[in-house]
Amino acid sequence: MDKRPESMARINTPALAQAFIAEQIEAIRAQVGDKRVLLALSGGVDSSVVAALLIRAIGKQLVCVHVNHGLLRKGEPEQVVQVFRHEMGAELIYVDAVDRFLDKLSGVADPERKRKIIGKEFIDVFAEEAKKLSGIAFLAQGTIYPDILESVGLKSHHNVGGLPEDLQFELVEPVKYLYKDEVRQVGLALGLPESMVYRQPFPGPGLGVRCVGAITRDRLEAVRESDAILREEFAKNGLQGKVWQYFTIVPDFTSTGICDGKRTDAWPVVIRAVNSVDATSATIEEIPYALLHHITARITSEVKGVNRVLYDLTPKAPATIEWE
Repeated sequence: MDKRPESMARINTPALAQAFIAEQIEAIRAQVGDKRVLLALSGGVDSSVVAALLIRAIGKQLVCVHVNHGLLRKGEPEQVVQVFRHEMGAELIYVDAVDRFLDKLSGVADPERKRKIIGKEFIDVFAEEAKKLSGIAFLAQGTIYPDILESVGLKSHHNVGGLPEDLQFELVEPVKYLYKDEVRQVGLALGLPESMVYRQPFPGPGLGVRCVGAITRDRLEAVRESDAILREEFAKNGLQGKVWQYFTIVPDFTSTGICDGKRTDAWPVVIRAVNSVDATSATIEEIPYALLHHITARITSEVKGVNRVLYDLTPKAPATIEWE
C-alpha cells in the first residue's frame, strides 16, 4: 500500500496549504518537464484542485477535458468553463455528450446497468478526445488518500481507468496523500470559488441515480430543477455548511393531484438531507417545518411534472444515502 509520509503535517491552515502548493509545483515541474498533461475535469473538488494546481505549475501544458453527460447539477458545466477557461486561462476541451449518454441510457432501469453504461461511455468519450491530441505524456488524476486506503483504485469520472492500451500515460497525482479536508484547504489557497471547493459529495453517475428507474429527459430535468431549488433555499437559510449532503430524488411513478382545479397525474419529489462523517452511516437533518413548507411550495409551483413533495426520514442504516 502507498503510505502517506510519516513526516507530512496535516494541512489545516492557509500557510500550510501554500507551503504544500509550492512543494507540489516544484515536484510537478520536475516530473513533467516540457511534456503535456491530460486531465479529466469533472468539476468535483478533487479534479478541480488538481487542475488549479497544474495550471499554476505548468500552465498551457495542461489540457483539461470536461465531458457534459447531462447528469450534472444545474449550472455545473457552465461553472467549470467559466472558472477554468475564462478565469484561469486553462486549455479546456468542453464535450457536449448529453444526447449520446441519454440515448444509451434510454429504457435502462437497473441501477447497476446504468452505472456501467455511464462509466463505459465516459471512458469512450474521454479516449476519443485524447486520441485527437498530440504530445500527451502524462495523465493527471484526482486520487486522494482515502482512495488509496480503501483500495478502490481509479474513481470513475474524476479519474480515468480502463483507457485503451494506446492511451496509457504516466500518472501525475499531486494530492494523493491528502484527505478531503486538506484538498479543500489547498483549493481555497489556489483561489477556487468556495462553491466549488465545498461542493457536496456527488455520485459518479450524477443525477442518473437520483432519477430512479429508467431515465427520461423530462424526469431528469425535474430532478435537476428541484435540486437547484433545494440548494438555493438551504443556502439562504444557513444550512449549506451545516448539512453534509442534501438533494432530491424523483422516482419513476406518479400520483394523483390537483392543479388549477383539474386532476393531475405527476411525479413526487423526495427530499434527502443527511449528516455523516465518512458515509458509512448517516443521520437525518431536522429541517424546520416552515422551511419545508416553503420548499414544497416552490417545487410544486416551479418544477414541471411534479405534484407532491416528500421528506425521507430514514437514517443509514437501514437505508443507504442514495436511493440507487
